[in-house]
Amino acid sequence: MTQIFGASSTTEDVLSGVSLKGKRVLVTGVSAGLGVETARALAAHGAQVVGAARNLAKAEHATGQVRADAKRGGGTFELIALDLADLNSVRACADKLNATALPFDLVIANAGVMATPFGHTKDGFETQFGTNHLGHFVLVNRIAGLMRTGSRLVNVSSAGHRFADVDLKDPNFEHTPYDPFVAYGRSKTANILFAVAFDARHRARGVRATAIHPGGILTELTRYMPAGGIEAMVARINEQAAADGKPPFQFKTIPQGAATSVWAGVVAEADAVGGHYCEDCHVSPVVPDDRSLTLVSEGVRAYAVDPVHAEALWAKSEEMVGEKFS
Repeated sequence: MTQIFGASSTTEDVLSGVSLKGKRVLVTGVSAGLGVETARALAAHGAQVVGAARNLAKAEHATGQVRADAKRGGGTFELIALDLADLNSVRACADKLNATALPFDLVIANAGVMATPFGHTKDGFETQFGTNHLGHFVLVNRIAGLMRTGSRLVNVSSAGHRFADVDLKDPNFEHTPYDPFVAYGRSKTANILFAVAFDARHRARGVRATAIHPGGILTELTRYMPAGGIEAMVARINEQAAADGKPPFQFKTIPQGAATSVWAGVVAEADAVGGHYCEDCHVSPVVPDDRSLTLVSEGVRAYAVDPVHAEALWAKSEEMVGEKFS
């Protein structure tokens, strides 16, 4: 009988009894939080994990437990440099991976930033859209040839996609007043749409893609939030939850937050998650674009999983980065 997992499931719950020996995995953002735990859990169950990070010294310090658990579990762990806010770095990372010709069974696009002040990447893109979406768009497409039959792409998105759809006419806020959470929402919607389009392109060769929401977790992702910002947001969520007769919001632990990435990547049926959005270790339903729904309510907005919209974002992304990907 298939094990049922949920919001409180951890990476170890999801991977109980699972051997990943012989599997090779790429995880971006392994210098803190979810990326470290995701890499640790996979390596502890025998996977050969390549962890990508902008600051290799920080990542080296943060992944001591990853290496220890990899040694005990028969896995391996290595680091590679990747700055998603610099396409020269992204392309260099992809070139280095392609030069090895070693295939991947799973790619987890985990790295990202949230609610940053207005700014631009080295290539002139709005910081959050450029880092969270375009950096991964180029990296994943450039190494797509390394993803063998049966492999998967997991894009770490967020319930924050509900803040905003992508704006294909003004992705860099050149004509729109900047709002940090609107920008975050756009980038997280883009993560989902990218998974939808990538899945459509590669499913015929047995490669699937999905996007996930890890849940609310206190990690370095909140570093740009103003003092008291988290508390104010939780208060608003709990006010709405009380009005709806629901229990108060509780943050997940990091192992609980990383569980859905691991579940979608190696445990769930490929046909079940391919082209979909998942949370709490299950596929989420499409919900109306109703602003009364809180961020802790389940579900994905229809605009984020619309295949036509996904194709339009793909074309715009290719235009922005100056590359075509078949």
